[in-house]
Amino acid sequence: MVKTLEYINWDPIHKFVLWKGLCVHIYSLMFVISFLLGWYIMKYIYQNDDIDQKYLDPLFICTFLGTIIGARLGQVFFYDLSYFSDHWIEAILPIKENKHNSLLGFIKGYEFIGFRGLSSHGATIGIILSSFFYRKIILKKKSFIWLCDRLCIPVSISAVFIRVGNFFNSEIVGKPCSEKLPWAVKFVQMDTEYGEITPRHPAQIYESIGYFLIFLLLWYFYRIGKKNYDGFLSGIFFISLWSIRFLLEFVKEPQGEEFINFLSINTGQWLSVPFIILGFFIINLSKIKKYFFSL
Repeated sequence: MVKTLEYINWDPIHKFVLWKGLCVHIYSLMFVISFLLGWYIMKYIYQNDDIDQKYLDPLFICTFLGTIIGARLGQVFFYDLSYFSDHWIEAILPIKENKHNSLLGFIKGYEFIGFRGLSSHGATIGIILSSFFYRKIILKKKSFIWLCDRLCIPVSISAVFIRVGNFFNSEIVGKPCSEKLPWAVKFVQMDTEYGEITPRHPAQIYESIGYFLIFLLLWYFYRIGKKNYDGFLSGIFFISLWSIRFLLEFVKEPQGEEFINFLSINTGQWLSVPFIILGFFIINLSKIKKYFFSL
């Protein structure tokens, strides 16, 4: 008789040691893959829309900086302000205090961990701001919303890889399963702040699947010509992605400090609400006042 699978025991390798204290974390590797894939997607889009390729590399730089800076600041101010107020250097550099370790053999008391602890809400704000300045200073012949409609496509697929990285880090874990599910995961390397090591919802994988479906939807709309309706793709992106994030928070453990916890809705959900409203606003505004986006 075949035994039914009750849960998955997840105890992965999450880094590759290169030299002494220098490691390549799978989470960081997922970031690299997401940015490279995003670059190729935007290259295709720029070619398809007859945009000079010279504008591509500046977009990559602006988006990269906006993502990393915004995500880190979002984590600091939205989730772990009390911790980083006492460890401010960790908010700037990809290191973590470890009294029993040394970074590269000569910086005592710290280890290299990569930029773990990045807020998707902060990253979104950072990408919006960096894209605005990119369009204002470099790509002047196109509107800001035109750029957002295209940039949301690679951003959605990038989110897939980031959540896979979270899965390897055993972070952003789901709540314990009330019933035995064959896809439930026991995160052996889970941080003790989440409580007991027990089968849980693989919330990271749930999100990855959801974001991948959003990517396919946006790509489909772009290919069939919806790109010509300024604001349509951006609106769909904000509504769908942040609605998924809002709903999945119900099966996820709280992340760090609860900056906002009201009406049984946590910080991540409250921070998602403005983006969902923004999505509906963009779609309706694009229909009523198309001239607004040419400013």
